[in-house]
Parts: sequence; C-alpha cells; structure tokens
Amino acid sequence: MFGGTTTLMSAAKEKAKSTTTTTTTKARSNIGIEKVVQISPQLGKFLDGVTESSRTHAVKKVWEHIKLHHFQNPANRKEIFCDEKLKSIFDGKDKVQFQEIAKFLSNHFVKSS
Repeated sequence: MFGGTTTLMSAAKEKAKSTTTTTTTKARSNIGIEKVVQISPQLGKFLDGVTESSRTHAVKKVWEHIKLHHFQNPANRKEIFCDEKLKSIFDGKDKVQFQEIAKFLSNHFVKSS
C-alpha cells in the first residue's frame, strides 16, 4: 500500500525538480560568464571570425586548440606552449601558465557600462 504512494510522490517530485532545473538553467544562460558579449578582433579571429562570444565558449575553444595540437607541456602540465594563433590572444607570449588563460582572455571582452 505505501510502496505505490511513495513511488508516485517521488516521481512527481522528480518531475517538478527537473522542470525547475531546466527553467533556472535557461534563465541563467545569459548572465555572468555565459553572457554573450562583444569581443576583440584578435579573439574574434581566433574563434573563426565571430564578433560576440561568451567567456565559457572562448575558454572551451582555447582548450580545444591546446589539446588538438598537444601544446600542454608534458613535463609541467600547468604550462602551455603557444603557437602564432595563441600568441595573438596571449599578448605575444611563447608560453603561459594555465591559470593565466582567464586573465589574458578577460582583456578581449568588451566591458559593458
């Protein structure tokens, strides 16, 4: 008797929970680091000619490039070697620490007033 009622209640709770999560996620997709903003021409060129991007998208594309070309130093995984494409967005540096990537990228996002 109690097993059927509990199952129905938990199914209803799960449905309500998933609906709330989906709604909240959609509402948040245009704020903070997920907000699409204007970017610098250098970062736009790196991201295949776009003029706007979110920070999360830019970081994702940078890491895809790093992993695709094996630019992470095998002896020191925190160190990233830069090719010409990465140098264009990392102030011409030959290598950067992975913690610096966000700092260098922040210079390429237009500040809103």
